[in-house]
Amino acid sequence: MSYSVQHLKETAEIVAKLNPDDCERCVQELADTRERGGRLFILGVGGSAANASHAVNDFRKIGGFEAYAPTDNVSELTARTNDEGWSTVFSEWLRGSRLNAKDCLLILSVGGGNVEKNVSPNLVAALQLAQQVGARIVGIVGKDGGYTAKAAHAVVIVPTVNPATITPHSEAFQSVVWHLFVSHPALKMNATKWESVSPEFH
Repeated sequence: MSYSVQHLKETAEIVAKLNPDDCERCVQELADTRERGGRLFILGVGGSAANASHAVNDFRKIGGFEAYAPTDNVSELTARTNDEGWSTVFSEWLRGSRLNAKDCLLILSVGGGNVEKNVSPNLVAALQLAQQVGARIVGIVGKDGGYTAKAAHAVVIVPTVNPATITPHSEAFQSVVWHLFVSHPALKMNATKWESVSPEFH
């Protein structure tokens, strides 16, 4: 079996194992956030940071959210890393944005954050701040979900089908799942471009 066949086979297995009820719970949390006038802060590290930037665009443009990703401002991110340390870059950014109980964090992560293993401690600090102020927490995470899965009010865990490919599948499925969210009738407010101009979709 070629690697391409294997990778696509694993992808199909993950799709079959994803829990749609978990997706629905996340959508409801997000819909409630928008309804109460809360903001959506999307956090990720590495490849998940790039996904967070893309997701912010989709939630703002398609879903009508006020949404932000701290990693979109590289000047502030690197200044905080340099001056205060990596582990607090998100929590201090969120303090500056006056995170409150109306708001919601959407965490995109492979491991979900683990202080003991020093993996994404900045996500953990942000989650702890959200818990302190009463903000809601939603996650799309891989593996066992780490601290995110413990703290979240709703979470989608990307199933592990091969320990050797946890990261690529987790990061790929972040995109699959948040596109499900913004396409969901409960969240979608504006048409996506190709569907709006293609006659076959009318």
